Amino acid sequence: EVQLAESGGGTVQPGGSQRLTCSASGLAFSTYNMSWVRQAPGKGPEWIAAIKPDGSMTYYADSVKGRFTISRDNGKNTLYLQMNNVKAEDTALYYCATVVYWGQGTQVTVSS
Repeated sequence: EVQLAESGGGTVQPGGSQRLTCSASGLAFSTYNMSWVRQAPGKGPEWIAAIKPDGSMTYYADSVKGRFTISRDNGKNTLYLQMNNVKAEDTALYYCATVVYWGQGTQVTVSS
């Protein structure tokens, strides 16, 4: 059974930092492109970042470029999202995802 388990969410102040973690099991993690997708209250899902299987290439939505960093550790079957200089509009449920599989999400709330 494939499981993608996100963690690291919480409440963070504007301008602060947060690191999200996604632990994967039940799939050949090192062969998958991985993404982070978020969904803000009342809005549809928004893709924000992706990384190649070997970590050699990363891609970002304009809304997070320069502030967020996606990375992975294939030895630990783990995906990361480093969030810096967060803004109120980053408040959302954050999911790690492949084309087929999604986790349950972790909530990030940006508030002073």
